[in-house]
Amino acid sequence: MIIFEDAYKLVVNSAIKNENEYVDLNNSLNRILSEDVISDINMPPFDKSAMDGYACRKEDMHNELQIIEVIPAGKVPEKTIKKNLCSKIMTGAIVPEGADCVLIVEHTENISENKIKFIKESSNNNIAYALEDVKKGDIVLKKGIKIQAQHIAVMAAVGYIKPLVAKKVKVGIISTGNEIVEPHIKPGISQIRNSNAYQLIAQAEQAGAIPDYIGIAKDDKKSSYELIVKAFSRNQLVLISGGVSMGDFDYIPKILEELNIDIKFETIAIQPGKPTVFGVIGNQFVFGLPGNPVSSFNIFELLVKPFLNKIMGADFKPIEIRMPIGKEYNRKKSLRKSFIPVKISDGSVWPLEYHGSAHIFSFTEADGIISIPIGKTSIKKGEIVNVRQI
Repeated sequence: MIIFEDAYKLVVNSAIKNENEYVDLNNSLNRILSEDVISDINMPPFDKSAMDGYACRKEDMHNELQIIEVIPAGKVPEKTIKKNLCSKIMTGAIVPEGADCVLIVEHTENISENKIKFIKESSNNNIAYALEDVKKGDIVLKKGIKIQAQHIAVMAAVGYIKPLVAKKVKVGIISTGNEIVEPHIKPGISQIRNSNAYQLIAQAEQAGAIPDYIGIAKDDKKSSYELIVKAFSRNQLVLISGGVSMGDFDYIPKILEELNIDIKFETIAIQPGKPTVFGVIGNQFVFGLPGNPVSSFNIFELLVKPFLNKIMGADFKPIEIRMPIGKEYNRKKSLRKSFIPVKISDGSVWPLEYHGSAHIFSFTEADGIISIPIGKTSIKKGEIVNVRQI
């Protein structure tokens, strides 16, 4: 059994980055960017009005101003602003030569059809100046980011319409156990529905991978062997839920050894999630996950998600916030690092009612998880903890 920190290093250091491919901008959401994005233009390309109003000289703003032109966005100004003159201008339009400020509409009033006056003091010029956002040749996005909506807007703005991204990881997902039935079947005595596979499918999709559900392996070596071979035949990563503990019908570690997979570890000093297997063969990988749904959920978040990100070219950094715990939390045993679900409310973090690794319902209101290190049995009320958001 190894500690979590060593298991994490083994996992991420085993990841080999995938090859790259170009995709359409509209298909790049949640993909990992494989090269820096460089602007091909200056932004703004000209001094532009930040508001609807009147472009004029600041020194004339307290005088009556004559309107000499209307400048909508997209039109090049035809006239120059001189003493006591102004141009009516729309947001995003080019500021005419001679003007050094824009009086917003709300701060002016009409004296006549073509004259206005200033009625409210303002210190803002209301001009977005050329090149103040981005210069041609600037790096606007750095490789390694997971592309989100705001990144797509930036790429569109600089004409980067074919992002270079790492290829997605195909993930084969297998559940194991004679007691497992699919969700559409009402379970009989001693049966449970297959929640793990569908949980893992969703987690894989959220992580930017392509899930491939293989099916349920019965508790016999032949069934497990056949599904594992099938999963490896068409996937880069295989996730196997259940069958990795020390029971009489836990065949998975033996099968992996027979397939010449290099097993890096078989147990981790964490709770829940102790019976976790990780193995490598060439550029293919396998996680044997515990059968209980909370355990498999946590192991995916803690190990599989960083691993997938590394393969696709990103260094995964979980979102963590430091908050006081709202009530004291105690546990009886401290031989393993513990991860528990929590909810954020009223400026504090609150441990949720949690009955063990089969209690996936405890996560329905969870905002994150907190960890309790080996050797620590309690967290006092008000103590600051790291909340890892999920």
